[in-house]
Amino acid sequence: MRLFLSFFMHRGLVFRLCVLGLTPLALAGCAGELSTVDPAGPAARTIAQIWWVMLIGAAAIFALVMGLLFVAYRPARNLAHASERVFLVGLGLAFPMIVLTALLGYGLAAGEQLLPKGEPEVFYVTADAGRWAWRFGYPGVAEGYRVSEDVLHIPAGRPVDVAITTRDVIHSFWVPRLAGKLDAVPGYVNVLRIEADAPGRYAGLSSEFSGPGYTQFGFEVIAHGAEDWQAFLAGELE
Repeated sequence: MRLFLSFFMHRGLVFRLCVLGLTPLALAGCAGELSTVDPAGPAARTIAQIWWVMLIGAAAIFALVMGLLFVAYRPARNLAHASERVFLVGLGLAFPMIVLTALLGYGLAAGEQLLPKGEPEVFYVTADAGRWAWRFGYPGVAEGYRVSEDVLHIPAGRPVDVAITTRDVIHSFWVPRLAGKLDAVPGYVNVLRIEADAPGRYAGLSSEFSGPGYTQFGFEVIAHGAEDWQAFLAGELE
C-alpha cells in the first residue's frame, strides 16, 4: 500500500499535466450543435441538470477519496489522535452512501419527468430508420399524411411525441439539444418526447453503430414558429 501511495505522489506532476492537457478537449464537448449541456428544450434541460448534479456528486466523492489518500500518506505520528472509526465509518462508508443515495433519488425523480405523458397539445410524428436515411411521417395533417426524409419538422414550444422504429438493424434516434437518446428496434415502436423552446435548426444523429456508413448517418430537426408551422401543415413548406 505504501509503495502504491509513494508511486501516486511522485507521479502527481505527470497526472496534473495530463489533466491540463485533456481539459480543453473535455470543454470542447460542452459546446456545438451536438452538445448535451447546451439544452434548447425541457427534456434536454432536465438531462443537463442530471449531468451537472451527478458530476458534482462524483467530484465530492473523488475529492474525499483523494483527501483520505493524502491523510493516509502522512507520517503516522500526525494521526495519533485521529479516530479510525471516523475515517472508516464516517468518511469511508457513510459519506459516499449518503451522496450516492441522494443522487439515486434525484435521478429517479428527474427521470420520471422525461417519460411521455398524455397532454392535449402533443403533436405526433413517426420516425422510420433504415440504412442510411430517416423517414419522418406526419399523420393527421391537412394533406392526410406527409413524409420527409432526413429532416424532421416540429412546432416550436409544443411537445412532440416521436414514434421510433426501424426497417432493418437497430438504430438510435438522438437530438442532443432537445431530448435524450432512444433506440429504434426492428418490430417495436418506442416513443420519445422532444420539444424545442424556440424556432431553429437542431442537429440529430443515429448513435448506434451497426456497420460502415454510420459516420455520416445524421438528420436535422427544424422547429417552426406558429406561422411557418401552419404553412408546413398546409403543404406550403418542404
